[in-house]
Amino acid sequence: MMTKLKSFVETFLSPDGKPNSDPQILLSVVSAALMIEVLLADYELKPEEQKTLLDVIRKTFSLDKATADEVLKQAEKAQQDATDYFRFTSQINDSCTPQEKVTLIENLWRVAYADGELHHYEEHLVRRIADLIHVSHRDFITAKLRVADTN
Repeated sequence: MMTKLKSFVETFLSPDGKPNSDPQILLSVVSAALMIEVLLADYELKPEEQKTLLDVIRKTFSLDKATADEVLKQAEKAQQDATDYFRFTSQINDSCTPQEKVTLIENLWRVAYADGELHHYEEHLVRRIADLIHVSHRDFITAKLRVADTN
């Protein structure tokens, strides 16, 4: 248990090895980890999905390329070390407004639709995450339709 906790904390270290106390960076890592889960849900890793993921991270959190790359690197490690979604969704529930949660769901849909196809595993995972962060079914569907209309 302590090893997993230590690993989770180390995931959010800044490049100089000290814990990153910037809540915006922590939130971006947690959000990116969930986006990576959606990216991997259909068992295919396509370049357009990876590009969309990086673009979404940069735009949503107003990050430069170097910072976005570091966030993505930390998110990949966090996602690989995760055994469930609780560490990510609890951080979101503690830190985000309802509108920020809907924005996250929209971003998850963007990643899911990035390859031009929506796999049923991707859709199921986005629905599951929406439930865990207390996004209503109405907002879940509205977010999906907004993203689907732009693809």
